[in-house]
Amino acid sequence: MDAERKFAVVTGAGSGIGRAVALTLAGAGWTVALAGRRTAPLEETAAATGRGDTVCVPTDVTDPQAVAALFTALRARFGRVDLLFNNAGSFGPRSAPVDELTYEEWRSVVDVNLTGSFLCAQAAFRLMREQDPQGGRIINNGSISAHVPRPHSVAYTATKHAVTGLTKSLSLDGRPYRIACGQIDVGNAATDMTERMRTGTLQADGRTAVEPVMDADDVARTVLHMAELPLEANVQFATVMATAMPYIGRG
Repeated sequence: MDAERKFAVVTGAGSGIGRAVALTLAGAGWTVALAGRRTAPLEETAAATGRGDTVCVPTDVTDPQAVAALFTALRARFGRVDLLFNNAGSFGPRSAPVDELTYEEWRSVVDVNLTGSFLCAQAAFRLMREQDPQGGRIINNGSISAHVPRPHSVAYTATKHAVTGLTKSLSLDGRPYRIACGQIDVGNAATDMTERMRTGTLQADGRTAVEPVMDADDVARTVLHMAELPLEANVQFATVMATAMPYIGRG
């Protein structure tokens, strides 16, 4: 393995923030593995990097065997992983009041946002602990909702609060092995998930209002900064948001 090469895996890399981060990392010289459920979007991201060493690994992050297979493949292909951007996430099929949310809807969000984040972090942690040189970095994609909720978002909000706990535990448990863990909390990046912000979304006072958005590349540049710090330094939590969105003073 070339000691100068840096190897990253990005989950949810087929679109949105995941794609933006993958392209930014690749542009900065990282060799990137793209993980996500659908092959075609991953291949589109890979083509956009313009690099021949970008790898697509279709993966369902809610499936323990699929996640284990992902990291087994990365170990065989790269020999190590220096960065996991734990990005795959879901708001769920709909926005609903807590008393109308079905168990299946709740479970689908928990499985992706929390269990999927844990499974990927666990597998990355295991590899980073065992590889030589030891260590690496995990960056979890939190959300503004890791701090304050939107109306009718109980599953998403609960999982993003839980991701903060995951980040803190990984950060503490990783110390002996040079494994750093931080979290980026994103507000209103312009992606398919936030398309409703442009046409109007429910506010805490009952109004429907259009909200400002920012470019996903603004998030990607922040992730790159976090990723390229030496392992002796860590951005524990970073909040990147559309400046005028209703976060400060939400509700």
